[in-house]
Amino acid sequence: MRLLPEGATHDASVLLETRGIRAFGDGLVSVVLAAYLVALGYSSARIGVIVSVTLLGSAALTLAVGLRANAYPRRKLLQLVSVLMFATGVGFAVFTGFWALAVVAMIGTLNPSSGDVSVFLPTEQALLPATVSDQDRTALFARYSLIGSLLAAFGALSAGVPGWLGDRWGWTTASSLRLAFVVYAGLAVVVFARYRSLSSAVEPASHAPSTPLGPSRAVVYRLAVLFSLDAFGGGFVITAMLVLWLHNRFGLSVAVSGAVFFWAGVLSAFSALVAVRVAKRIGLVRTMVFTHLPANGLLILTAFMPSAPLAIGCLLARSALSQMDVPARTSYVMAVVSPEERPAAASVTNVPRSLAAALPPFAAGWLLHVTDFGWPLVIGGTVKAVYDLLLLHQFRDQRPPEEL
Repeated sequence: MRLLPEGATHDASVLLETRGIRAFGDGLVSVVLAAYLVALGYSSARIGVIVSVTLLGSAALTLAVGLRANAYPRRKLLQLVSVLMFATGVGFAVFTGFWALAVVAMIGTLNPSSGDVSVFLPTEQALLPATVSDQDRTALFARYSLIGSLLAAFGALSAGVPGWLGDRWGWTTASSLRLAFVVYAGLAVVVFARYRSLSSAVEPASHAPSTPLGPSRAVVYRLAVLFSLDAFGGGFVITAMLVLWLHNRFGLSVAVSGAVFFWAGVLSAFSALVAVRVAKRIGLVRTMVFTHLPANGLLILTAFMPSAPLAIGCLLARSALSQMDVPARTSYVMAVVSPEERPAAASVTNVPRSLAAALPPFAAGWLLHVTDFGWPLVIGGTVKAVYDLLLLHQFRDQRPPEEL
């Protein structure tokens, strides 16, 4: 398999590299985050608060940048966000107070899930379509998802390393897990350096319109509403909350949880390539729905599993399907808007997702505080299934240009 579709530019290669580097850090800290906060003495409810403000802060920053994306040099913007990523890692490594961590979480780039919820994502998504032909757009986004999921999986697998080093060197649990955030800050330096090699072709045209969304406004807003419903359900089951549930219900350690999410990430990664072939046969919208719906059924089933092996088996089976919609969804959004509208469309469809996902961790943390049954999994899976059915009903006949 070629890493890049034929004809892709150097900028596409750089953006795939930065996605992988950031994903490794996201995968690492998403598994470590809950355990680190537990080690600092915080309850499940307070952990839910920190996760929620992380998502709220990411949404606010993404909206502010996305709606004015054409007004900023994109290379400089990505470099500035890399500096913010560095500061986030340092902040979590240095501060231990609840309010200090909450502030860093709100203004920083930390991802409580292995998926990307930061301002990096819509910015890169808006740049990628211009680096390949329309026929190769979905394939490029599939590789973008593949690299993100695969490197996030290795990041999750590495979550056991800080604990191993801590045991060997006699550190406390909190001190050893703090090392993950130091690594996160170091990765930000590498990302900053790679963004410097982007060409001037990624910059917005001088005639870029002052109105971010024009003819495509109605379609983008409808998609944003539906994607928000999906994200609301997903907020109950982001990685940090699943790690907490596995710990509370079955006593799984950080190292074991890291291994679980490593294999989950591997399955998710390669499913993105399958999504390209499926989309060519049945279309982007049907690919999103027909792979996502059974995945949500498996998520609900996980909550009722009486043992850790059975629960993990359901989660892994779900991972083989749950992310196949990601490259199809991104490609679809980029296809139904004009090139000038892509930065705003990426922001408008991603920001409500972050906002909608920000509230459920409050409830999920409280539910996990009062019971070890997987209510967050049941609620999240049900809401996401409703989204699938609504998406199919509203958009099954609205096809991108390459499907006409």
